[in-house]
Amino acid sequence: MARIRIAAAEEIEEGKTITFSFTRDDRPQEGFVGRFKGNIFAYENTCRHIPITLDYGDNRFFDSTGETLMCQTHGAIYEPDTGLCVRGPCAGERLFALEIVEENGVVWFIEESG
Repeated sequence: MARIRIAAAEEIEEGKTITFSFTRDDRPQEGFVGRFKGNIFAYENTCRHIPITLDYGDNRFFDSTGETLMCQTHGAIYEPDTGLCVRGPCAGERLFALEIVEENGVVWFIEESG
């Protein structure tokens, strides 16, 4: 297992996101962390409709209101706090949550090997 530093907790501002890279099953993956209503969340950057990134590599995950996450390709709408798709082609599905740890003001992702 590897411990990947994502960012200082204070860098993850309300309604903003930060992407990070990790490996799963020997394949590179991308995740993102964000803050919504004061809480930090993390998900794999993969739409549940078709396995493509939610953003266009521009780190834009929140919609213009800052209340939901949105797939820029399909317009699927996800709840930031639960990852639930509430509107779009994958309604009822959930983003893949990633486990993160906040320790001494730093947010970490624990990458599992294998």
